[in-house]
Amino acid sequence: MPHTIAVAGKGGVGKTTVCGMMIDYLIGQKKTPLLVVDADANSNLNEVLGVEVETTLGAVREEIARSEQKGGTIPKGMTKADYAEMRFAEALIEEDDFDMLVMGRTQGKGCYCYVNGILKAQVDKYIGAYKYTIIDNEAGLEHVARGTLPQVDTLLLVSDCSKRGIQAVGRIAEMVKDLRLEPKVMKLIVNRAPNGVLNDGVKAEIEAQGLELLGVLPQDEAVYEADCEGKPSSKIAHSSPMKKALRELLQALQI
Repeated sequence: MPHTIAVAGKGGVGKTTVCGMMIDYLIGQKKTPLLVVDADANSNLNEVLGVEVETTLGAVREEIARSEQKGGTIPKGMTKADYAEMRFAEALIEEDDFDMLVMGRTQGKGCYCYVNGILKAQVDKYIGAYKYTIIDNEAGLEHVARGTLPQVDTLLLVSDCSKRGIQAVGRIAEMVKDLRLEPKVMKLIVNRAPNGVLNDGVKAEIEAQGLELLGVLPQDEAVYEADCEGKPSSKIAHSSPMKKALRELLQALQI
């Protein structure tokens, strides 16, 4: 039975780094094959993983739309739907231990309804072939709220170690309840805590928001240095403080 894990939180708290390190952990535990979904329009999970992205679902959609406007032709023997499906299939990135879909963004103005639908269709097509599907979500839970993505088994809310960050994920948790999304597990990870310790004010805010704390990840200079040098932060040494702490949290979840 496929297991879906979604990572959510406001922008800038390190949720994509956490997501990338979780993928690296699952690969190390031989829990493959994995389907990795970068469902953030401002996509950069590939950089955390050290993967080149040649195209995205959004880019393919724009290419097809521009071709239609210019009177482009579909190859002989193919319907328009078949051609579109072929091109969207080409956006699947195939690595040794995981495959990856990147939503990307459209070039036009307005909502992402069309590309959201494409993302849903592609995830639905592939998900059954993988043990785990890992989703790096938008800053909120828009995809889950719209029903774009599949039922989430484990939802990890990521915050920095500030009261504002905790309040932001508290609002996401409320949205989950209001929408009756009912993930089997929903827990909080606090990232970038100095020395891996939370102060009393942050602890009190976690309690006030009714959040269940899975654990705390320390501020890690190795992550900072990798980001500064443009290196994939998921590939830092397994002995790094953040990786060690995250490994313990995932083991506690029995993932």
